[in-house]
Amino acid sequence: MKIHRTLVLAVTQALTDIFRDGMYADKAIERMLKSDPRWGSRDRAFIAENTYEMVRWWRLVVEIGFGHWELRKVPNEPSLIRLVGVNLLLKNLRSPIFNFELPDWPEFAGLDAKFVQERRDALVADRKTTQSIPDWLDELAVAELGEKWDAELTALNIPAAVVIRANTLKTNKLELKKLLAAEGWESTETPIAPDALVLDKRGNIFQSPVFLKGFFEVQDAGSQCIGEFLRAEPGMRVVDACAGAGGKSLHLAALMQNRGSIIALDTEGWKLEELRKRARRNGAHVIQTRTIESSKTIKRLHGTADRLLLDVPCSGLGTLRRNPDAKWKLSPEFLDTVREKQAEILRSYSKILRPSGQLVYATCSILPSENERQVERFLSENPGFKLLEERKISPSEHGFDGFYMARIELVKE
Repeated sequence: MKIHRTLVLAVTQALTDIFRDGMYADKAIERMLKSDPRWGSRDRAFIAENTYEMVRWWRLVVEIGFGHWELRKVPNEPSLIRLVGVNLLLKNLRSPIFNFELPDWPEFAGLDAKFVQERRDALVADRKTTQSIPDWLDELAVAELGEKWDAELTALNIPAAVVIRANTLKTNKLELKKLLAAEGWESTETPIAPDALVLDKRGNIFQSPVFLKGFFEVQDAGSQCIGEFLRAEPGMRVVDACAGAGGKSLHLAALMQNRGSIIALDTEGWKLEELRKRARRNGAHVIQTRTIESSKTIKRLHGTADRLLLDVPCSGLGTLRRNPDAKWKLSPEFLDTVREKQAEILRSYSKILRPSGQLVYATCSILPSENERQVERFLSENPGFKLLEERKISPSEHGFDGFYMARIELVKE
């Protein structure tokens, strides 16, 4: 495999966009891939894979390359080129079938497999470096999860597979599996989610004719469990109060067989516009969208819902497999703010339920302070509600993104 300087420079620019300018990794990579239409599939894969790998293993790569760790100081271009070399050598150590030689560039002077292996071996006892996690986040997770954190952290550093959900308004899982196979997309089933298929390879699945017909959506298996957990039935009135672009609203429409009504709320109108486009493609006719403009939007819905989904803002710690840049952007201050936001949403939005209605409080975090402790706090302050059931999706145990969900019933007004 030949290493081309143009591609290495593309990786360094994407890293600069992420670490210096604060761009989301997927957006930085997308922008870079669009910058040169001459790049072929192998070129594009090199850029995307190496950028994601370096973001995932950033602390380890920097420690090996320079012997110290400092996130706030983004290296200059020559130093970033050297770090790309470190990453390529690490990749070769992890998978010897990845065969290449570093070119004779000045930035790679003194850099070889022996150097990288010795540096890596010297760091093996330092989990925060070898698993590439900020000190404060490692310490917090140990305090909250104890011995479980080690296994979860290891799992969170394994890149996520692409998982899709069959849209049962138009097809079923087995038929979808056959249709995709005819296009060259092989897939496997998973017991964790009844409509999920795990793709055997990566690629631009969004150009599949089957996708364009609305036969499936890309959605992690753990995320799919939340829709099922809400126990929404055909004919019910359901409110998805933190809908975003609406992946769970679309799933609920399918589970409800397009019967009843789903009100999808969000504070950002552009996300709801994306949901409307997706709903048309999916043939989901029961979804209404409403932008949350003030507390009056919520008050108008008080006492009206049979089911309420609160997929609240969170740290996103359970999704580091697909969003590795999140761990470098999180801060203790942000976590304090988001936990208060979670409590406020649960407290104020729960009034949307009618008597005997049920809500699901959900996060894509694995921290108890965002999950069961929030539910315990809410129940202690609101005796008219009772906990029916909890479920956790663990990256280490289930192999998918980490989620928490709690189903709560309003037993009296």
